[in-house]
Amino acid sequence: MPVIVRSEAETDVAAVREVHVAAFDTPEEAALVDALRGHSEPLISLVAVIGGVVVGHVMFSPVSLEGHRDLKLMGLAPLAVLPAHQRTGVGSALTSAGLGRCGELGAGAVVVLGHPCYYPRFGFEPADARGIGCQFEAPPEAWMVLELEPGYLRGASGVVRWHAAFDGF
Repeated sequence: MPVIVRSEAETDVAAVREVHVAAFDTPEEAALVDALRGHSEPLISLVAVIGGVVVGHVMFSPVSLEGHRDLKLMGLAPLAVLPAHQRTGVGSALTSAGLGRCGELGAGAVVVLGHPCYYPRFGFEPADARGIGCQFEAPPEAWMVLELEPGYLRGASGVVRWHAAFDGF
C-alpha cells in the first residue's frame, strides 16, 4: 500500500501521540509535540498514512540564530515512525515532504539534531563546520543544517535557539 503524507488533522492527535510513544523509549517526544501544537508558528506537522492508519509523524517549528533574527530557519523535531514501518521509506517520505513545506513557507535553512547516518541523505551537513552551534549539548556529527536556499547562511554564525518547549530535553 502506498504511503500518503498529509498535514496533521485534529482527528490525528491521538494517533500521532501513539506513534511517538511506540517509537521512543519515553513519552517525552509525544509531550513535546503536544506542547508545540498551537504555541509555535509557523508549525509544520505532517502524518504518514498507510491503509487509513497513521504510521508516522514529523514536525518542523521555527528556530532562531542568535544575532541573525532576519533569517528564517526551521528545526526538524521530532520524527517518529511506528516500529513495524521503520526502514520502509516512511521517515524519508515525511522528511522530504516537510522540507518541501519549509521551502514553501520561505525558510532558507533547516536544522536537525539527529542520526548522522540518516539525515545527510537529504543534504544535511555538520552545522558546527559552518559556525552554527546548538543550544543543547550535542555530538558535532549529530548537529546538522541544510540550506534550502543555496548561500542562505553565508556569513552567518551563532547559536540556534529552539522553542521553549524543547528546554526539558
